[in-house]
This record gives sequence, C-alpha cells and structure tokens, in this order.
Amino acid sequence: MALLSLRGIGMRYGAVQALTGIDLDVTEGEVLALCGDNGAGKSSLVKILSGAQAPSEGSMALDGDATRFRGPQDALRRGVATIYQDLAVAPRLSIWQNVFLGSELTRPPFGLLDKRRMAEASRGYLARLAVDIAEMDTPVERLSGGQRQAVAICRALRWDARIIIMDEPTAALGVKETAQVLDLIRRLHAEGRTVILVSHAMGDVVAVAQRVVVLKGGRKVADRPVATPDGALRAEELAQLIIRGAA
Repeated sequence: MALLSLRGIGMRYGAVQALTGIDLDVTEGEVLALCGDNGAGKSSLVKILSGAQAPSEGSMALDGDATRFRGPQDALRRGVATIYQDLAVAPRLSIWQNVFLGSELTRPPFGLLDKRRMAEASRGYLARLAVDIAEMDTPVERLSGGQRQAVAICRALRWDARIIIMDEPTAALGVKETAQVLDLIRRLHAEGRTVILVSHAMGDVVAVAQRVVVLKGGRKVADRPVATPDGALRAEELAQLIIRGAA
C-alpha cells in the first residue's frame, strides 16, 4: 500500500487548468523528485499536498484512507510537513525558538517556557542530522544556508512528519552548502522518512532521489526510477526528459 496516493487530481484557477488527471503513488521511505519547467504544475501540486489548497477534482488517500487536508496545520498534524524555498524561519529568533515555534514546551505549574528542554531537544534533532551547532541560542540569521535548512527540517522532525516536502532546497546555495543539504536529505531517507523533492537542479535530483516524476503542462508525463538495470539516470538525460515530456 502506498503511503500517499493521488487519483485524478485537477486544479483550476478560473479559466486556467493548472493540473489535469494527476495519478501518483508515494511509497513510504522513498525520496521522490518532482520536476518540470516553470508553469508545469509543480507549485499547484505542492499546494495540494501541503494542504494550502484543495484540489478542484480528484481524490487523495493517506495510508489507504481517503483524506482532504483542511489547511497546512491539518496536513502537519497528519504527518505532512512542507519546507518552502524561503524556509519560513524567523531570522532573529534562536534555533530552539524556531524549532518549537507554535508548539512550545512549558513547565508546570505556571506554564513558563521550558527553554532548557527545548534547547536540548533541538540539539538532539540536529545531532540526528549530523549538524553540529554548539549554541542553541544562536539567531537563525547568523547560520549558513545549509544550517538554516537543517533548522527547518528539525521543525518537521519535531512534528514527527512522515512526509517532508522540500521546495527547491538548494536554490541560491553554494557548492558546499548544497552538499550539506543533499546530505540532510540522505539522512532523512536513512531514518525512513519520505521526502518529496521539488527541484530544477538535475544533478541534485539524480544524486539523492530514487524516483523522478516529471510534469509538463499540468500533466504527469514521466514516472521512472533513477536507478535502472541499464544504469543510473544521468542529469543530462533527465533534462532531456523534461524538455521532451515523454515517458
């Protein structure tokens, strides 16, 4: 049974048909890449998966049960976390404040914030990702791009998300920081988390994904594994697949 299944998903914005007849099964523990040119429908599909928008047509099932998210918080409570390109972090707040933003821990009997427990937990989440930051009071604005991605991922781990959607996580990052983010994705995969990676960086996709789904003109035009008996899919081949739009 697929962890997440989409059947006949469509999305209309007035007279514009952004998605048509999208069928997709996402397997637990896989890294699935979602690719396509600008306007292919990736953003619309991510909005549906994240609970930001309801589809105009079609159905979605989680663990085999029909579902429709009432909003992003509902999706998060159901185990689906989305990390957008801007990360949605509060730059001036500390690491632990960002990790526990909206779900702070308190101490009885007066409900005071339990800073020590949140800082320790945040350090533990970062350790699971092999990210070493000594001071949890460090404002996020002082961190590197790769470290900020790690903090955003820790927030998803805080909610024990089973599916983590990452929207262009390496955009505008340098070579070193990109390598750090790809390693974070590998560690999520090693933990058994499901990652849906939205990316224009073909080299990043073939480096970490097990499967690639290509959208073109709002339709799914390709769905294939990265590794095949004939060898691994190369970045150049994936780029041509996106251009041709052929399965």
